[in-house]
Formats: sequence, C-alpha cells, structure tokens
Amino acid sequence: MVFFVGAGPGAADLITVRGKSLLEQADVVIYAGSLVNPELLSYTKSGCAIYNSAHMTLQEVTDTLCKAETDGLMSVRLHTGDPSIYGAIREQMDILKARNIPYTCVPGVSSFCGAAAALQAEYTLPGVSQTVILTRMAGRTQVPEKESLARLAAHQATMVLFLSAGQMEAVQAELLAGGYPAETPAAIVYKATWPDQQIIRTTVGCLAAAGAENGIQKTALLLVGNFLGDEYDYSLLYDAGFTHGYRQGKSE
Repeated sequence: MVFFVGAGPGAADLITVRGKSLLEQADVVIYAGSLVNPELLSYTKSGCAIYNSAHMTLQEVTDTLCKAETDGLMSVRLHTGDPSIYGAIREQMDILKARNIPYTCVPGVSSFCGAAAALQAEYTLPGVSQTVILTRMAGRTQVPEKESLARLAAHQATMVLFLSAGQMEAVQAELLAGGYPAETPAAIVYKATWPDQQIIRTTVGCLAAAGAENGIQKTALLLVGNFLGDEYDYSLLYDAGFTHGYRQGKSE
C-alpha cells in the first residue's frame, strides 16, 4: 500500500497520530525535502529507505513507489501540510491507479492553520468575514483568469496566499487593484510552527516593503483581511439569549 501523508505545517509533533504511526511502520519514505521538517524522519524505523523528492522527477517518484509495491513493501509519500492543498498529488495518484497500485490519503494540518495559530487569529469572524480564500499569485504555474488576485480581492474576504512570497510587489498591486483598501491589515508568516518562525504584521499597502525589509522571499504565507483587526461581532452560539438544539436561551 502507498500512503499519501500530510506532514503538518512544520513542527514535528503536529503530524497526526495516524501519520506518525505510518512513518514508524514504513519500509520506504519519499518526503518533500524542500518543505517537510526533516525531524519527522526520526520517526522512521531502522532500515527504512528514505528519498528526497526535491531531487526527483514525477517519473522517479512514481517508479520508486511502484517498485516498493512490487517488492511487497509499505511506502509513505510524505507531503507538507495537508497533501490536498498544492500537493501535486493528483498526478501521482492517477499514475498509481493506472498501474493498479493501491493507495490512500491521510490528511494533515495545513500551514494556513498553523499560521492562524501563530497569529492567535480566527479567520471567520462574525460581522467581518465568513469566507476564507486559499489561493496563489500566478507564476510559472498559471491560475485561471477568473481566479486572478484582483478578481478575488473584490470580495474583501479573508485571504491566504501560498507560494507567493517571492512576488510581493505584484501581490500588493493586485490586491489594491481588486479593492482591498491600503490600510487593510495583513501579515507575513514565515515557516509557521517551525523553530525559526517569523511573524510580520503590516498592511496591504505596505506588504511588499515589509517583505523586503525582512528578507522574506519564500516559505511564507501572506494573510490579508480585517480578521486581523480588532472589531468583530460575538458569535450567537454562546449568546445567553440564543436558543438552539442543545440549550434554551435565557431572557435578561
């Protein structure tokens, strides 16, 4: 069996219990070396064959997984965060499926969750935003025109940008062009939950300058929206006068 496992946002103890257990049992591990914390490899058993996919092509990755299956070995494909978000797993799974290789997925804690924890923030504040947009700036990998940052910015919802730290000037221009006011709160979270985590609080209008001043060019998330501000409404769920299926509201 091939297991696609989410490694979590960075800290080695933020992998799921299931993910850690699979690492402990695996005969072969292919990990995304450019982003996965190498401390996670300490969970593997003696004799486990470990490969760094940062130095491998898609063909080499899938050939290694298929050979492990042919040899009767259990393999783990260890992806950063949660593999369903910018994990490039679909192409791997389709190749395995075409070769009749069984596989399954184990979710992980995404870095956007780790970033919120680092900021001690809540993305979905009543009266502020009830929508979280996970996206990226177009680069060598294009995005559909209808998903351009400027178009998404028109919603002024909470936004988290992956894989965009190296293009902060372009990101800032797109966000402003789309409708975010320059004073909208923003944050740059470098290597969320890692020991060398760095948090930079800024605004949309100063995003590029803040990134340049701190030398941030990669391995960072850009977070935008008024969820980073101080004003919001309290949730009705715990309001004393609100009745729901588990509690009768109380009058003043």
